[in-house]
Amino acid sequence: MTTVRRGVALTPMELRRDMIVRMAVLADDLGYEIFLVAEGWGLDSTVLLAEIATVTRRIKLAAGILSVWSRTPGTLAMAAATLHQLSAGRFVLGLGASTSQLVEGWHGLPYTRPADRLRQVAAGVRSLLAGERAVPAVPRARALRLGQPPVADLPIWIAATGERTIRVAAELADGWYPLYLRRDRCHELAAEIGRLRAGAGRPPLTVAAGPLTVVDQDPEAARTVAAACTAFYLAAMGEVYPRVVSAQGLGEQVELVRAANASTGRALGVVPDAAQVLLDEFTAYGAAADVRKQLRSWDDVADITMVGIPPGIAWPQIEATLRAAAPASGA
Repeated sequence: MTTVRRGVALTPMELRRDMIVRMAVLADDLGYEIFLVAEGWGLDSTVLLAEIATVTRRIKLAAGILSVWSRTPGTLAMAAATLHQLSAGRFVLGLGASTSQLVEGWHGLPYTRPADRLRQVAAGVRSLLAGERAVPAVPRARALRLGQPPVADLPIWIAATGERTIRVAAELADGWYPLYLRRDRCHELAAEIGRLRAGAGRPPLTVAAGPLTVVDQDPEAARTVAAACTAFYLAAMGEVYPRVVSAQGLGEQVELVRAANASTGRALGVVPDAAQVLLDEFTAYGAAADVRKQLRSWDDVADITMVGIPPGIAWPQIEATLRAAAPASGA
C-alpha cells in the first residue's frame, strides 16, 4: 500500500493555546508530516509555533498563513530564521495575500494590488534568508543583512487561488496551499503551476490541500460541526471565500448559505440540504471509516492531504479525528 502524506491545519478562529499545543504533540506522535498554525486577529502564530517547537520532535511546523501586510520582509525573515533554529530545521514559512476584511479592518491598511504585494514580500524574504542585503526604500539608507546565519533553503509555501497569485506561487514558492478549491480545480491548477515551473526550469512544488474534517460516531453531529465552520467562512469572513467558491460553479449554493445565516448578521452555522454539495466538496465528516474513505479522494489530488480541524470542538472529537485521519490509520 502506498504511504499517504497527511498534515494538520487549523483555522484562525481556534484560540485555545493549550488545545493547539496538545494537538501538535498528538499529531507528532501519530506520524503527520506537518502542522499548520493559522493567524488572523487572535493568536500570534510565530510565538505559538516557538512553544510547539519545544514539545515536538519530528513534525514540520508551518505558519499557515502569515499575511504579507502584517509584517515587513525583514520581520518575516527574522521570525522564519529564528523558528528554523528553535525547531532544528523543521519550520515552513507560509505567506498569503490575506483578505480586504483583515487587512483593512484589522491592520488598518489599504488593500490594493494584493498579488504585487505578495510577490514583493515573498521575493524580499527569500532574498534576506539567502543572506542578501535588504533593498532600502529610503534614499541613502544603509542596507542591512539578516543578523543570523542564512537559511537559503527554508521552505516557503504560498496560499493562492486567483490567477495572479497562482503565478506568484509558481514563480517563488516551494509549496502551494490553496483554500476552498474543489478537487478537480486543485488538480487543474496544480498542472498549470507544474507547466509554468517546468518552463522556468524549476522543480515541482508541494501541493498541500484538504478538507475541513471531523469524526463523530453520530453522522449528524459531525455534519453540524462541518456546517458551522463552512457557514462561517461563507457568511461572515468577507467576500473572498464566497467569491472563490461561487466562481467554481457553486454560486447558487453559496447564496443559500448566506441567506440561511443572515438573520442576525453573523453566521449561525446553517448549511441547507440544498447546499449539501458544499460539504461534499470541502469537508470530510462522519464515522472514522467514512472519513478515511473521503480523505482518499484528496490523496489523489494533493502531495500532502491537509486535515482541517474545526475551531472550538471538544478534545474527544479532535482526538478521534486525528487518529482516524493519521497516515498510518489504514488510509
